[in-house]
Amino acid sequence: MSRLALRIVIALAVVSILGIAITQIYWVRKAFDLKENQFNNDVNLALENVATQIFGYNKMVAPASKIVDQVSTNYFVVLLNGPIDSNLLGYLIKTEFDKRKITTDYQYGVYDCADQCMVGGNYYAPTKNSSKQNTKTPSLPNQISLTELPTTQTDGYYFGVRFFNIEANLVSQMGIWVFSSSVLLIVIFFFAYALFVILKQRRLSEVQKDFINNMTHEFKTPLSTIAISSGVLKDPSIIQTPERLLNYATIIENETHRLKQQVERVLQMARWEKNSLNLKREHLSLHQIISESVKNNLFAVEKAGGTVQLQLNAADDVLPVDKLHLSNVLYNLIDNAVKYCQQQPVITISTESTSQVFTLAVADNGIGISKENQTKIFHRFYRVPTGNVHDVKGFGLGLNYVKLVVEAHGGRITVQSKIGNGSIFKIVLPLA
Repeated sequence: MSRLALRIVIALAVVSILGIAITQIYWVRKAFDLKENQFNNDVNLALENVATQIFGYNKMVAPASKIVDQVSTNYFVVLLNGPIDSNLLGYLIKTEFDKRKITTDYQYGVYDCADQCMVGGNYYAPTKNSSKQNTKTPSLPNQISLTELPTTQTDGYYFGVRFFNIEANLVSQMGIWVFSSSVLLIVIFFFAYALFVILKQRRLSEVQKDFINNMTHEFKTPLSTIAISSGVLKDPSIIQTPERLLNYATIIENETHRLKQQVERVLQMARWEKNSLNLKREHLSLHQIISESVKNNLFAVEKAGGTVQLQLNAADDVLPVDKLHLSNVLYNLIDNAVKYCQQQPVITISTESTSQVFTLAVADNGIGISKENQTKIFHRFYRVPTGNVHDVKGFGLGLNYVKLVVEAHGGRITVQSKIGNGSIFKIVLPLA
């Protein structure tokens, strides 16, 4: 499948999933609103019946105006002219709520308008099939101001009912909607996971293809050189020119060594896959290791017409490190600085330290790395795309190896770069 086709398929799938999710959210919201309206209606009817019964007990005529007032989403007030027995009120409320299957926890309180105080109340938890008698005044919302009550009722009583966790209770009654939403979430999760796997497999496929192409090129060049040199050595007349014979034999030896190194890199890659990067730590001077590494790689730098500048300013440079692996890290960074430079390379290696960390920076004046590729260069096999031009040798393993070694030492590596302005690789290692 082409990249464009894959993008179209992914885009259509994402749009479809989003459409289904939005539709599900819309209908769940609608269903919740219906449940909430039904709950409010049931509570209003129940409280009206309670008020009617209380008027009957008090032998009073119920007013023609609205009795129940919903002050907020969870607080209802019922206005009465006469006194209210708290225990009787609790019984009537519970009976009416049970009839309408209202199972939300609630608390009620009776208020005396004349004294402007609460004269009784209780708390019920129907979901637990029990009630807790309050010895103290219930923690209902603040009493309604008398100015909010009709003038004909400011000399009587009113009671308020407050509900707890209404949303949770309503959601628990929406079983089919909760189930369908859960199924949808699972589908979305598996879709996202499948998409992640597809993209990862595609990337691995591309990386594998690039690796095979690079490996083919790296193996093909020395093999071609060996084949040509071997053909020349088959000529009997070459015995008469010992210098020429020695020259071609040396070429075969060098190319064989080069081919052996390439094979060793592939074998190293297999060992890294098995997490067998074992460190042999010793307390060593990093300044000394840096100086030795620069000295060993100076020939390759000078061959390219370049220079290496050392600015070793760290006050504390003794760390428990593996000398071999750390030397290889410096070799890879210096080698990359030379390979990816289109002018005379200038490499600056600097160090600094604090009480906790040691920082090593390798700066160059190379071609630089784009922002997009800076997050990928430490991936195994990854090489910055150069089109069909294969002017830089390698398998894309060097920086991955560098990252593995640095992290095995408990440190981290970062890169700062801009196209055309070179790169700075910073390695931070803990001193302790």
